[in-house]
Amino acid sequence: MGDMTDHQAMPETTRSSAATARADQQEALKQKVQHLMIAVESILRARPAGISELDLIRALQAPPWELLETVDFSSPERLYPVHFLTFHALYRLRDDIGGQGEQLSISPLLIRLGPGQGSPATSALAESDKLRAFYLDLDQYALSEQTVSQMMDDFWAGRSGRQPAAGEVSDAAVTLGFDRVPDHFEEVKYRFRRAVMQAHPDRGGRTEDVQALNEAFGVLRVYYVTRDT
Repeated sequence: MGDMTDHQAMPETTRSSAATARADQQEALKQKVQHLMIAVESILRARPAGISELDLIRALQAPPWELLETVDFSSPERLYPVHFLTFHALYRLRDDIGGQGEQLSISPLLIRLGPGQGSPATSALAESDKLRAFYLDLDQYALSEQTVSQMMDDFWAGRSGRQPAAGEVSDAAVTLGFDRVPDHFEEVKYRFRRAVMQAHPDRGGRTEDVQALNEAFGVLRVYYVTRDT
């Protein structure tokens, strides 16, 4: 009977240790978020004209903050954790300053902290609330790469609601440097990664170029998803 009791106790001990480890990780994550919020507010107040998400991430990586790890901008799945934490901090900060006569505008191309303005349209507010709910849920931070990849597929497929037109697909292929639409998506992913690395602002490129590549990649992604289903 004693052996059975010991055998039964071991899983409970393991579960307890795992729960403690998860609690410690959550606490460390919350502390990191607090530091991110302080850093983000400081950066935004120093740049009243606004800043792009890519530039904000670079600022958070650089001294004196050094709060974010190195980012692989050519891999959406690996970029996701850094993107999520950045936007989580932004939405937390927006809630904190909401009653102080200031407004925090949040989008990948322009993040700006400025004087409060009128209420947005109902449809825009509803969409904003959906994004806010998603980014404030820290459980969304620890998604697997497979889940993030599926989310990307679902996003691009749902964004258009249809298979892209032939002209859109051809233009997207040209943007990524192809003479024609490749037969396989693997070719697109390989070319996309190379193009993003060459166009990245750290190598003398422009944020707008990276955005154009992302849009082209998204069009081709939904093309292959809808073509193969």
